[in-house]
Amino acid sequence: MEQGVKKTALHSWHVAQGASMADFGGYEMPLWYSSAKNEHLSVLQHAGLFDTSHMAAVMVTGPGARDLLQYCFTNDLDACVGQLKKPLSPGRCVYGAYLNAQGEVIDDSIINQLSEDRYMAVVNAGMGAVVADHFNAQAGDRDVSINDLTDKLGKIDIQGPMAAKILSKVLAAPESAFDKLFYFSFKGHFDPTSPLADAVRLSDGTPILLSRTGYTGEFGFEIFVSPDQVVQTWEMIYAAGQEYGLTACGLAARDSLRGGAVLPLSHQDIGHWPFIHHPWPFALPFNADQSGFTKSFIGDQALLTVDRPEYTYAFVGGDLRKVTTPATVLDAEGNALGIVLTCVSDMGIGYHQGRLLSIASPDKPQDFSPRGLCCGFIKVKAPLKPGATVVLKDQRRTLNVTIVTDIRPDRTARRPIKEMI
Repeated sequence: MEQGVKKTALHSWHVAQGASMADFGGYEMPLWYSSAKNEHLSVLQHAGLFDTSHMAAVMVTGPGARDLLQYCFTNDLDACVGQLKKPLSPGRCVYGAYLNAQGEVIDDSIINQLSEDRYMAVVNAGMGAVVADHFNAQAGDRDVSINDLTDKLGKIDIQGPMAAKILSKVLAAPESAFDKLFYFSFKGHFDPTSPLADAVRLSDGTPILLSRTGYTGEFGFEIFVSPDQVVQTWEMIYAAGQEYGLTACGLAARDSLRGGAVLPLSHQDIGHWPFIHHPWPFALPFNADQSGFTKSFIGDQALLTVDRPEYTYAFVGGDLRKVTTPATVLDAEGNALGIVLTCVSDMGIGYHQGRLLSIASPDKPQDFSPRGLCCGFIKVKAPLKPGATVVLKDQRRTLNVTIVTDIRPDRTARRPIKEMI
């Protein structure tokens, strides 16, 4: 391991389980335990447990907190919740990004509103100080306090259709914890001194912040807990989940699952280019006719006046073979169109009579057993239409893939919680 690479509190557990470890975002993290395929399929059919304590969070508090975030964040906090675009309110969270003046991504983030003037911004590994510095630089005379919680917060994700059943065994009061816990909402707090802490506790009394979010596209939760309770919490959930097929999962399955769910990886699928013309328009506050935005934010004018726009698209291949980056995108005549950003194999999907199905699709044929398909994102210099075919080429192989608007069907993330208990 390289000097200076960090470890999460669960590092010893991962090693003891024989996990294949690698550096990710400055932390030595598990890539897989048994295999990425088995862990990927477990999340689709049962549940998977992920150590995500390498991620960071920044607490933004004070009378000026909302105004600062509204200026720094792409999504409109006053019109972002549900189909009716209601304002963000305590107990709800929203996805978006932080841009520089050129409209390029600093990092993407989920903002959680804890109370009227208290927010928690969850960001990527190694980005806590960067985002905190960005907030401080933009704070001006706003009455706001900014606290980087890097390495001061534990985080565990449980994802998959059995997630609620498993957590029901370890929560002190599961019925109240799950009541009205909508997609992109949360309850509780990891700080025992918070007035929110009693909303969700584990059976041993440990307070947690329980969020109906995740990075797989499947039903599940993100759990925020005090660092000194991470190992105990993990082991409690892991033991409770064995009868439901719970599997410890590494970052390889996390990557393939998020790819099939059309979720971007910051600094790879979104990065130092304008944050527009991509598959995630819900992260931008477009007005009704898409001619502008409903609010002002850092980088907004740069997005509306891009001189030479590039376009990011999702794609699906014909089988599980994939290319490795750097790889080039070509048209049928061999002309270069752009580059491959992500190429993974979603092991839970396949074609049946020309239709894309998931191993979790409720109407799949009884004998459906997918081998998996490659999928991911490309960035090209000209617009493409869904259904268009392009060629991906690296040093080893050439693949024909199809541009799509969605990848893995029948994802469960938005399912009503009552259906999943």
